[in-house]
Amino acid sequence: MTEKLGSQVTFDEQNASGDSATCATIANQFVSSNVDLILANATAPLQASAAATNQIPILGTSVTDYATALQIDNWTGTTGSNISGTSDLAPLEEQAQLLKELFPDAKTVGMIYCSAEANSVYQIQVMSEALKKLGYTCQEYAFADSNDIASVCTNAVANVDVIYIPTDNAAAAATEVINNICEPAKIPVVAGEEGICAGCGVATLSISYYDLGYQTGLMAYEVLVNGADVSTMEIQYAPNVTKKYVASRCEAMNIQIPEGYVAIAE
Repeated sequence: MTEKLGSQVTFDEQNASGDSATCATIANQFVSSNVDLILANATAPLQASAAATNQIPILGTSVTDYATALQIDNWTGTTGSNISGTSDLAPLEEQAQLLKELFPDAKTVGMIYCSAEANSVYQIQVMSEALKKLGYTCQEYAFADSNDIASVCTNAVANVDVIYIPTDNAAAAATEVINNICEPAKIPVVAGEEGICAGCGVATLSISYYDLGYQTGLMAYEVLVNGADVSTMEIQYAPNVTKKYVASRCEAMNIQIPEGYVAIAE
C-alpha cells in the first residue's frame, strides 16, 4: 500500500503475540484512536476487531475461513458487515492429492491441530473428507494448547503412517517440538503452508504470504482512497499455490519427490 500512498499513510503496528486478551486490548485502542482502517493479521485479531467495532472498516489477512471465524451462516463470499480481507486457505482437495501423490501406500493419516483454533477445525473437517475419498483412514489428534503438543505428537506417531497439519498458528509456533518427535520416528508431515513445512514437514502445497499481504494492501487502498464499500468486497484468495518440499528431511526419510516441486531454502 505504501507504493500507492507513500507518506500519506501512517501505520500503527501492534503485536498481540498470539494472546487473545491482548488482541482485544489493541483493537479497542485502535477504536479509541478512531483509525481509518484496521488490518487484522490472523483469526484472533480479526475476531477481536469485529467485537470492538462495527463502524471502522476491517480487513483481515491470513484468515482461513471467514464464515467460521465470524460465525456467518449461508456464506456468499462477502460478510455484509464492516469486514472483508484475504484468506490463506490453500485448496484442500489439492493438498489431499499431494499427500496421495507422495504416499500412495499409506493407510492412516493423523491430523494434528489446535482445537482452540476455529479455522483449524474447519480445515481438518474438509481435509478428512477429501482424504477418505482417496481411501485413507483419518485419525484426529487435537491439542488444547502448547503444553499438550508433545504428548499428542508422541501418540500420533505410534499409530499413523503420515501426519497432516493445517495452517495452524499454535502448530506453527511449535514446529521444533513436532519435528523432534516425528523425524526420528520417520513419520512424514505434510503441512498446510510453507512455514510449518520448513519447521517440521516434508512437503506442502503452499500459498505465498507475501502475495496475500500485497493483495490485502490493494484492498486497503480501494477502501481508503476510492471509498470502496468493505461490506460488499468479496474475500480474496492467494493467486498461486506451489508444491514445495524440504530436501534434507525427505532424504533422511528416503522420500522420493516427483518433478514439479520447489525446494524450500534451508
